[in-house]
Amino acid sequence: MKARKTLMSLCLLLALPLAAQQKNYVSEVWVADQGNGKYKNPVLYADYSDPDACRVGDDYYMTSSSFNCLPGLQILHSKDLVNWTIIGAAVPYALPPIETPERPEHGNRVWAPSIRHHNGEFYIFWGDPDQGAFMVKAKDPKGPWTEPVLVKPGKGIIDTCPLWDDDGKVYMVHAYAGSRAELKSVITICELNAEATKAITPSRIIFDGHEAHQTCEGPKFYKRNGYYYIFHPAGGVPTGWQVVLRSKNVYGPYEWKTVLAQGNSPVNGPHQGAWVDTPTGEDWFFHFQDVGAYGRLVHLQPMKWVNDWPVIGIDKDGDGCGEPVMTYKKPNVGKTYPICTPQESDEFDGYTLSPQWQWHANINEKWAYYAGDQSIVRLYSYPVVKEYKNLFDVANLLLQKAPAPNFTATMKLTFKPTEKYKGERTGLVVMGMDYAGLILENTDKGLVLSQVSCPKADKGTPEEVNGTVDLTDNTIYLKVKFTSDGKKISKSEGGHDLLVMCNFSYSLDGKKYQPLGKSFQAKEGKWIGVKVGTFCTRPAITTNDGGWADVDWFRITKK
Repeated sequence: MKARKTLMSLCLLLALPLAAQQKNYVSEVWVADQGNGKYKNPVLYADYSDPDACRVGDDYYMTSSSFNCLPGLQILHSKDLVNWTIIGAAVPYALPPIETPERPEHGNRVWAPSIRHHNGEFYIFWGDPDQGAFMVKAKDPKGPWTEPVLVKPGKGIIDTCPLWDDDGKVYMVHAYAGSRAELKSVITICELNAEATKAITPSRIIFDGHEAHQTCEGPKFYKRNGYYYIFHPAGGVPTGWQVVLRSKNVYGPYEWKTVLAQGNSPVNGPHQGAWVDTPTGEDWFFHFQDVGAYGRLVHLQPMKWVNDWPVIGIDKDGDGCGEPVMTYKKPNVGKTYPICTPQESDEFDGYTLSPQWQWHANINEKWAYYAGDQSIVRLYSYPVVKEYKNLFDVANLLLQKAPAPNFTATMKLTFKPTEKYKGERTGLVVMGMDYAGLILENTDKGLVLSQVSCPKADKGTPEEVNGTVDLTDNTIYLKVKFTSDGKKISKSEGGHDLLVMCNFSYSLDGKKYQPLGKSFQAKEGKWIGVKVGTFCTRPAITTNDGGWADVDWFRITKK
């Protein structure tokens, strides 16, 4: 029935002009635009960690850290800085070195990117802490993007950002990851060739933050009114602040000023992001807030220049250091645009991966069949690694970011495992360094649905089974409800983590749901927020084929 409806819809869609086909996605669970000329923070209640943005004409483009998740470097687009949609990814399939995708590299690969537009082309730079500084570019932010170029090799080089100077020279600012470089809390600059593909000078340390700004990192490079500016965070992710350096000389000496801190606001660690302006002459600043399980959320702050120093947020005491706002008047971009939010729910009516989804490693083309004519995605059972301990070892997890403090994720799937082999699994999973889920498995006794949890999955602990149900039908509806009432988990580093609880249920008819198992406290992944989605695996045995799971839809709703 759904396939016939999809075909009819497709025929009608093709008969419409392109403008009529385009429709903004609007979330049921989080909308920053209040519809009255104001917005609320976070403008993106999702883990777009270490955000950076740029304006090109009337358009804004944002990217963020994607670490081991692919497609990597998701690209978001906005017309007004508040309403955003995902338009693609700069690294669609694989990150170098391109090796087998059987095991995810949790927390590695893409750290703190920057996005810039120069001479008709978009550039994204990022640091891979184990390899060095990479760059890709494109004429259209939707792609295609070039293959990644290693601009500056070096262990520990992270948080890179280019600057094209007035005299044609190109510079790159970056930081160091102490875990690899054995040095941190310094900011450095090197010069690149004209094509911005290769460093042509050694990096020179231009700022040492050890005394006043421990853990300075994440620099962004700008030039204004003859000053070179480096915006950078300091003080650590959950509790830090935003610093700005300025100098008349690219290599300094630089003077510094703290321009944004938590103050009396509820926003811990407001720092690391992007300065952008509007066509009407306003200035704004994006930063993140780390809330633990849900990752690093994106906030938008008003900004103004006073004596050639930026002041971010609201400076109540006039000392030049602002604090974050929670609601504010929307940016004046000269026009009014419709409300939209990043994509969440998916009917799987397309023939490619929808842009909200990411796999947990370099993508294997044999993992999935996007059967838009059938309105499904078919996930083939893929062998786990021989050293498999739990789902933390699995690369073919198809996941998306948690989009709000309170929401429900529901999916419909049909499991078709092979008869010959046992141990194939699929289901709904809430993934972090601890994880839980509703797992279907073909066993010697037939199909079994289990609610499982796995504390300290990153340490290799086995799953715990909290409840099981024998099944006779291979089509099932799976649901998880995320609940956060704003309570914080007490932690020595500031108690910033939100308490997020998940409760699981299932249905055989899509109407009446039965709870299964026990409540699960969600936990973030390695440098990323908790993610929700699905998978299909089989044991690490040699076979020439396996079964599959047909996912009919995946929906994010209030209830």
